[in-house]
Amino acid sequence: MNLADMLCYADIAELTRIAETYDCTCSSNSKNDLIQTILTTVQRREVMESRVGEMTGNDLRFLNSLMFENRSAYSLEELKARALGGEPIKVEQTAISKAEIPALKTAGSRSRKGKNTAPPPPPGPDESARLAISRLKKFGWLFNGFSQQTRYLYQVPEDVKTRLREVLEKRYRSSLVFTEEPPAYRDERSLIMDDIVHFLRYVRDNEIAVTADGVMYKRQIAQALELFSVNETIPNRGGWRFGYGRHFRDYPDRFSLLYDFACHQGYIVEEPERLTLTVEGRRLADGLENPDPTKLYRFWLRLYKGPIPNLTTLTQWVMRLSSDWVTVDSLYQILQPLVRSYYYDTQRDILERRVLVMLMHLGIVRWGEMTDGVSVIRITPQGVMLISGNSLAFEDTLMLGKPPI
Repeated sequence: MNLADMLCYADIAELTRIAETYDCTCSSNSKNDLIQTILTTVQRREVMESRVGEMTGNDLRFLNSLMFENRSAYSLEELKARALGGEPIKVEQTAISKAEIPALKTAGSRSRKGKNTAPPPPPGPDESARLAISRLKKFGWLFNGFSQQTRYLYQVPEDVKTRLREVLEKRYRSSLVFTEEPPAYRDERSLIMDDIVHFLRYVRDNEIAVTADGVMYKRQIAQALELFSVNETIPNRGGWRFGYGRHFRDYPDRFSLLYDFACHQGYIVEEPERLTLTVEGRRLADGLENPDPTKLYRFWLRLYKGPIPNLTTLTQWVMRLSSDWVTVDSLYQILQPLVRSYYYDTQRDILERRVLVMLMHLGIVRWGEMTDGVSVIRITPQGVMLISGNSLAFEDTLMLGKPPI
């Protein structure tokens, strides 16, 4: 449904709140007058640009989590989780307008007894999430359902989604730094799919012993890595590694994804003390079938959405903003408000190492370097096809590895 349809189902009180938010001049007693005035105001590009420009980092993350899905409705609990960025315990304090809570007393104000009174504490996570939802409702970007079945659900008008994407893309593009084609770049299209087959053939042709935890021994990990098109180093046991897969602690990033995908798809089985190939895995190893890059991309989204809840949003913006060569630094400056750190992974680590580098391994972006050492990326045709044709819900995760307690 579009904005005009949802306004028709809204009651006078809700329409009045939206009209007051935009300082509309109209009769509050005429529903038709309210609807026409709100439509005229909200659909003006400069009005939407102004509202987006005033939003905090938390609100921008929340808004972006709603813009790239095909879902028609959300529960209150789902919206609250999104408003907190998937981290209900840790939340940044957001800006609160006077209309939402009473004005805070100043620290110097005095009570009747003449004593200084402390200001009230900042809102907790649950209240912050509710206030974020309330702001979108007052903007006319979020509505309650109108039927008996949807009255406790929330909906975003489809035309509002489209306009918000256009407004944000224009804003982001104005800050991008575009470059010429770099003298050298990496394009790994099809390489990871070839390496999946190489790994399955290695398992087929060798006795692969594993530890009690189901981990391959270092010597055989090294032998498998020698067969691959992309060189990786086995991680040492001294650093922290968790959250991005079952054996992320023991295997390099790309190989860890490849291995987990083979397990998840049923190509290999971790039996006691050894790794074996399944019938389906043997068909791929013998060249009778080819692995599907779409399945691998969707698996990566579900796996990495645990530590990076808004991963789908980030990949959508990477696709839209890197149609030409752009610098990684400028892309980071634009998308940084949408990224949360994850334990020891900083915001930059998340965007560059966990998102952009893995997109390169998946053949979705090319990664280049200019003569002055500046890193640049560009989306590949395969990347456009995979990202535009595959999106996941915010809650659709696949937690194969859990962080230590």
